[in-house]
Amino acid sequence: MKEILRRDADAIVRASIQAVLPDEAIRRALAGFRPGPGRTLLVAAGKAAWQMARAAVDTLGAVDGGVVITKYGHSKGPIPGVQCCEAGHPVPDDAGFFATARALELVRNLTAGDTVLFLLSGGGSALFEQPLVSGAELQDITRQLLACGADIVEMNTIRKRLSRVKGGRFARACAPAKVFAVVLSDILGDPLDMIASGPACPDHSTCEQALAIAEQYDLKLSDEARRLLAVETPKALDNVTTRVTGSVRELCAAAADRCRALGYEPVLLTDQLCCEAREAGRFLASVLRTHAGDGRRLAFLAGGETVVHLTGKGLGGRNQELALAAAPGIAGLNAAVFSVGSDGTDGPTDAAGGYVDGDTAAALERRGISLYETLRNNDAYHALRAVDGLLVTGPTGTNVNDVAVALLGGNAI
Repeated sequence: MKEILRRDADAIVRASIQAVLPDEAIRRALAGFRPGPGRTLLVAAGKAAWQMARAAVDTLGAVDGGVVITKYGHSKGPIPGVQCCEAGHPVPDDAGFFATARALELVRNLTAGDTVLFLLSGGGSALFEQPLVSGAELQDITRQLLACGADIVEMNTIRKRLSRVKGGRFARACAPAKVFAVVLSDILGDPLDMIASGPACPDHSTCEQALAIAEQYDLKLSDEARRLLAVETPKALDNVTTRVTGSVRELCAAAADRCRALGYEPVLLTDQLCCEAREAGRFLASVLRTHAGDGRRLAFLAGGETVVHLTGKGLGGRNQELALAAAPGIAGLNAAVFSVGSDGTDGPTDAAGGYVDGDTAAALERRGISLYETLRNNDAYHALRAVDGLLVTGPTGTNVNDVAVALLGGNAI
């Protein structure tokens, strides 16, 4: 029975990601696109930037120049008229700073007749960056935010004030040209000013919020960084039109559709999951235990993005940690819990997520692997690898948060 659960899990992952690939979404978004009489330039940033840019150029036929900035390993070849660059994520690096400088140079001295097609996806906060502090300090601040468990909104509230392009500043640099922004959302509720830190959107966060976050997490900041947190970002932009073309809702809907096709009764618990990865895994396990005697094939879905507070020095990611934390709770059940990042990467690993079932806890024990110590050391990757529990997709070309699924096979044993 466990082989059936794993087969179904793999099928659900494939179908979910396939449904949110950006190609068709970009074509829909550009159906009514009417550039001005001048040049049409393309700038794309994020984990899905290459895929979005290729779809856009295929749809338009050509552009008059462009820059694509995506994560290492996510570029899949040349795109006519566009320079493709790869850079660091989740910690920004010099390659990203250099590529963003090229994008800023591309949009310098534009006219009111020019148009900038700006394609944005998750990961853009790290990849699309020209810092107002030193690169080393920005990297250090990013690492501090990641280590303390700050959520994406808190991270972006800080980062946009330390940047030449975030918080609406890129759109302001394009003026008087018009900016047509197409956004693949990776933040719950699709807040445009927070997706990739809102380079083409008026910023709704405040200096007071940024300073409060810095105090809450006791961030170590230079005097210049702290001064910049008190400098307001643009609150109005009159040269931008934006369309959101994908989100975690579509990811969850696709997962539910495939669950139904496989004979499970899908139940969407939330598409705004935002909590500790370990707690999410334990919660999903408790839901499965509650329904284990029902005799039904059920699938409980939760979309969103969890966080991990680092307590060790192991290897893993939030999806792997979520799955592993569920293993003790479903031990002995004909059940499985898996979680996957739609971008195909989970933390600093080659896995997209993790999978556990009713046999996982016992399999780890036989190998002398302590679940408690593994989670304490944030080392889900090695534990899951030992029991064939890694989900590996490779870079997908999209990025709309994560989906976690708890499957119940219909009987308790």
